[in-house]
Amino acid sequence: MSGKKFIKSIEREDVIQNLAYDLVIFGFNGKQLKILVLEYHNTGLFALPGGFVKKSESLENAVKRGLKERTGLENIYLEQFRTFGSLSRSNPEAMKRILEENGLDLIKHEWMLDRFLSVAHYALINYDEVSPEPDSLSDSINWYSINELPTLMMDHREIVETALQVLRENLEKKLVGMNLLPSKFTMKQLQQVYEAILGEKLRRTTFQRRLLAMGVLERHEKLFQGKAHKAPFLYSFKGKQ
Repeated sequence: MSGKKFIKSIEREDVIQNLAYDLVIFGFNGKQLKILVLEYHNTGLFALPGGFVKKSESLENAVKRGLKERTGLENIYLEQFRTFGSLSRSNPEAMKRILEENGLDLIKHEWMLDRFLSVAHYALINYDEVSPEPDSLSDSINWYSINELPTLMMDHREIVETALQVLRENLEKKLVGMNLLPSKFTMKQLQQVYEAILGEKLRRTTFQRRLLAMGVLERHEKLFQGKAHKAPFLYSFKGKQ
């Protein structure tokens, strides 16, 4: 890509060795659940956003920093869900290509060819609030629907599948829709979030009755867009108006 700005170096002395984090950033655009994926410069390799942990910061702050750099957002739902460290998860040849295409000295950055333990997190954001930014080794970062993901390097597909499983298990316990919806939303919009995450259609009356019975929603004025008698009520999560 013309205009690519090469970085000079990633200093080994600045980061904790053999420790990284990977981010599964879920976004909802009203109909589909999507994931942010990076494409490394001039390699055709796709990966989840991630990074290293500086010696001067906690793991939590490193992940929040990386999330803000990729999305521009702060104070959003973020959860650590598993550490990945199998013997087969390293891919030195792929990393070598990434380093070469970014003009980084292979001898100086040989440490990046090692196997890294990765602490995986998932984040939940409103699709419309984000202007994604690629990292310094990548040309692009784009939204992909769960059913149309490109081939991901190393074990990143496994990380995505695990994140989705955890997300589904936590759906009711933590009401993750809070970060995928505007501050006020219709019951239909809330149901669409659940359906996108679960990957199945839900019966409207059953869904509404169950959610209202949980006592976590605050009802507001109606949303008038057409016929007054069909205007749906707006809701918010209690404490989140």
